[in-house]
Amino acid sequence: MKKIKIYSEITVYNDVTELPENIQKLMAQAVAIREMAYAPYSHFRVGAALMLENGIVVTGNNQENAAYPSGMCAERVAIWAAGSQYPDQKILQMAITARSENHKLDQPIPPCGACRQAIAEYEIKQDQNIEIYFMGEIGKVYKSDSLNDLLPLIFDSSNL
Repeated sequence: MKKIKIYSEITVYNDVTELPENIQKLMAQAVAIREMAYAPYSHFRVGAALMLENGIVVTGNNQENAAYPSGMCAERVAIWAAGSQYPDQKILQMAITARSENHKLDQPIPPCGACRQAIAEYEIKQDQNIEIYFMGEIGKVYKSDSLNDLLPLIFDSSNL
């Protein structure tokens, strides 16, 4: 038997104003699209904005459904929109923000497991890491240089 240790590295910014200017703008777009989320059941709004290598920003927000499994997370809405509209463009950065209508979210909200898997697929497809910035409504912003810091033992096509 052998044990292995897996390390992740996350950069912590105290708030949005500490982010590089281009990421502040990307996060602002994530905030704007977050407010248009369709979240009548959870009252939990999420917005995602992706910067593509050609400079185009693709956004997405969560879309709920009374049949809960039929809804979709903001991150996957944005990623799949980018993949369908700009299939040859790499995703360079992703900004994610969440807001609850029930209480103030002051902690960074990371992508869920299904979204992590979708992000992993695109990192593998484009053979390049995606910088992921995520926050709640206010407060600290976390930055991951790659999905591997959030999901270190990924499942990919080599496992099939």
